Amino acid sequence: MSDVRIRPMVPADVPVAERLCAEAFVDLDRRMLPGSWPAPEPRSASRADTWSERTAHLLATDPGGCWVAEVGDEMAGFATSTVREKLRTLATYAVLPGLQGAGIGTPLLDAALHHGRGCLRGMLSSSSDVRAVRRYRQAGFSLHPQMFLRGTVDRSTIPVVEKVREGSASDIDLMDSLDRRARGAAHGVDHPFMLSRGRLIVSDSSTGSGYAYVDDDGGPALLAADNRLTASRLLWTVLADGPAATTVPHVTAANEWAIDVALAARLDLHTAGYLALRQMAPPTPYLHNGALL
Repeated sequence: MSDVRIRPMVPADVPVAERLCAEAFVDLDRRMLPGSWPAPEPRSASRADTWSERTAHLLATDPGGCWVAEVGDEMAGFATSTVREKLRTLATYAVLPGLQGAGIGTPLLDAALHHGRGCLRGMLSSSSDVRAVRRYRQAGFSLHPQMFLRGTVDRSTIPVVEKVREGSASDIDLMDSLDRRARGAAHGVDHPFMLSRGRLIVSDSSTGSGYAYVDDDGGPALLAADNRLTASRLLWTVLADGPAATTVPHVTAANEWAIDVALAARLDLHTAGYLALRQMAPPTPYLHNGALL
């Protein structure tokens, strides 16, 4: 498409990008989810607000990594990316359903990834969409299949869990250290943002250290630890404190400890998408965040 214009994102673009993203992702779910599953629903108002707040945060911290594609005067796609120390991540990447495959995605992705051109490592969470997967592989990413576990927690399986406490801003140095060990880079400025919008639990004892953020639905939003025992302890705490029906997302084969915990809780195992990595092994013990990685 010859009339595509790629330009830097500005704050006024965030609400438009949210609506575009919601439309693109629900279309993707309709195409990818098994027919026996409930039909996907549009993003709720609260989720839209959370998405917009996170995107505004990324635009503030990494304006050079946030780009918009326009056709005429209308937004046709966008991409947001970050640099954290020597790790670049692609947070969100979407093109309007009717314009996918029209030559918009490649220059848009190139602009976002150029932001981290000096980084040693790269990381993104991909859907199963064949066009996106092909683009990421051609950009040099290794593709590691992701799993998720969903269902109703059997409360009788939950063990007694100790050495887990509520976290606070005083734990950021500890969390950054755990991030570096797991994925080679701290989350840095993302921790205050996540702290302001969700619950944090921490385990820091003689047997190991770790942390987990809990999402709005009561499931794990991000989890990192220095050993599997501590990671399992944190995940059991999230399941114990959360709702009966829950999801444990973003599990790679390197994190079988999470599969073991969730299966023991009687959740069902499924596959969806890929963790795409460049010059790094799958982080472990670690459950990545879909956007903040």
